[in-house]
Amino acid sequence: MTTTTLAVLVPLLPFLGAAAGLLLGRTAPGFVRPLAVLPTLTSLVLAALVAVRQGGDAAVDSATELTPTGSVPIELALHIDGFAALVAVLVGLVASCVQIYSTGYLRDDPRYPSYAALVSLFTSAMLLVVYSGDLMVLLVGWEVMGICSYFLVGHYWETPEARAASLKAFLVTKLGDVPFLIGLFALATDAGSFRITRILGTVANGGLDHPTLIALLLLAGVAGKSAQFPLHTWLPDAMAGPTPVSALIHAATMVAAGVYFIARLLPVFEASQAAMVVLAVMAAVTMTGSALAALAQDDIKRVLAYSTIGQLGYMTGALAVGDRGAAVFHLLSHGAFKALLFLAAGVIIHAAGTNSLAALSRMRNLRDRVPDAYWTMTVALLALAAIPPFSGFFSKEAVLGVAEHVVTGHTEHAPAVAGWIVLVAGLLTAVLTAAYAMRLWLLAFRGRGTEAPDHGRQPLTMTVVLWVLAVPSLALGGFTFRLLPDWFDGRDLGPTLTTSVLSTGVALVGGIVTYAAWRHTTALTARVPLGAVAAHPEGDAAQVEAEAIATHEPAYGDIAYAPDPADPGRLLLGPLHRHAAAGFHLDAVYSALFVRPVQAGASLVRFLDREVVETYVRGAGALPRWLGTAVRHAQTGNVQTYVSALLAGTVVLAVAVVLVATGA
Repeated sequence: MTTTTLAVLVPLLPFLGAAAGLLLGRTAPGFVRPLAVLPTLTSLVLAALVAVRQGGDAAVDSATELTPTGSVPIELALHIDGFAALVAVLVGLVASCVQIYSTGYLRDDPRYPSYAALVSLFTSAMLLVVYSGDLMVLLVGWEVMGICSYFLVGHYWETPEARAASLKAFLVTKLGDVPFLIGLFALATDAGSFRITRILGTVANGGLDHPTLIALLLLAGVAGKSAQFPLHTWLPDAMAGPTPVSALIHAATMVAAGVYFIARLLPVFEASQAAMVVLAVMAAVTMTGSALAALAQDDIKRVLAYSTIGQLGYMTGALAVGDRGAAVFHLLSHGAFKALLFLAAGVIIHAAGTNSLAALSRMRNLRDRVPDAYWTMTVALLALAAIPPFSGFFSKEAVLGVAEHVVTGHTEHAPAVAGWIVLVAGLLTAVLTAAYAMRLWLLAFRGRGTEAPDHGRQPLTMTVVLWVLAVPSLALGGFTFRLLPDWFDGRDLGPTLTTSVLSTGVALVGGIVTYAAWRHTTALTARVPLGAVAAHPEGDAAQVEAEAIATHEPAYGDIAYAPDPADPGRLLLGPLHRHAAAGFHLDAVYSALFVRPVQAGASLVRFLDREVVETYVRGAGALPRWLGTAVRHAQTGNVQTYVSALLAGTVVLAVAVVLVATGA
């Protein structure tokens, strides 16, 4: 079987699994789980075979024209280079782990068949984006992911939080997709084709007429899809969906698509120095702002959500300094440990009955109740904080290293100001990342107070997946750095000495200061016991999470809303804590600038339609209605009345004729 045939099957199998799952979900429920897991696992194996055959050599290209358009052709094309091959393996791995994990996590959920089918369709759409060599075909996968995210984030549609979050995610991403689509058409117009290889050839020959405008239009779509400032506000709210969905969106699909798109078309952005500076500023604001917000969140999943936004900022920062290898390297590394963090958080939520860190900090011995989640999450948090030798260290240092090269003039792919912006913001974010990672670990696993509830061991399908993902979280960085240079354009992605010492040092300082702040606050404050914790009933993980999303009251009462006085984030952020916890009030700003004016305009239109337009319509119909009423009353059915009226009318007409004749 040729490499092209294998590559076609990679996105096709999850799609067929999704279609079959939707068709058989009600009639043959026993086939739902195999149809969810087996096609995705097979797709992972095939993606690995494609990566081995591609081997980091020349890209695999194949195309066939879909239909004549009369102008710019649209082709079903494949373009698989080393980056595409590795990202497809990551997507297949994370999606397979999510599907296996979900068989235990949502085992009693009546909507599991549709959920599993949507996850498979989501996976297929992302794989289509990864392998596509034509921008219009890529756009199909891009938009299908947006639709799937709407349904999956709103899985717990009974809760208003889930309904609002799904609508917000859909609208914000679509807001970015409008200029994105315009940018795609402008790019294809200049290049004369939607084929990626031809577009890159046009850029290399200086054939783009409006590179800055095109790059900025495309950046708007990327900002929406990859949750970059200022269109990042949908991602923390998307935590209202099931935890496996969060893992899929944050680790390998949706948010990764925007970063991957820029990496694939990086020469288009490099053609404009202004666009590279804008990208650098966007990355810097995103990574630092989200790290501050993560340090103030109480919901464990919102901490991880803001963490994702920050790590995506590192990736876009690497692209802003003209290095797609470092960006994709961090994308791969981050995908492994972020999926692990979310899936481990799902185990914790199931065991504790809450996603509130304030409540978790008042539980004793939670780490003994969920040992698999404790150890694997510890590994993932060390990778997130970029502590050597964990995978996050190597990939983050690759980003900071290329920024250093731009600053020192060793590379000219980007302006020096972009390098300085990314380097300074990256080092500051390294401190904050270690701080919120340490805070999450302390509050979740070092709590004091009531004994944590004991629900027994978690399902094997959930715990095995954690250990599978722990392996790349621990070793992927060094493996990629040493053994896979060909897949990264033959570049050396090894860490540089200066940035390694600086970033590791500041990360250690951030972790140590946070630990010291926690020790100080715990020594000064008394714990409030949670008497209802042990009484929380064991149940389906999805139901427990749905209750935790809707309200913490079923398990904890009002105490779940009480701020934790021992939270080190409050001490570290001081007066900034309140603003960081609210995401620096960007939602309130957008509500004032956009939502309320639109609602006011809609209310005005409704008033005009109801009171003005409908008044004219009712008036236009009133006169015929009155005439009809008068005529109806005249129709009595009495022949004598009709003859009398006829005679009277004849007399009146005769008199009128005489009068007119006499007057003449």
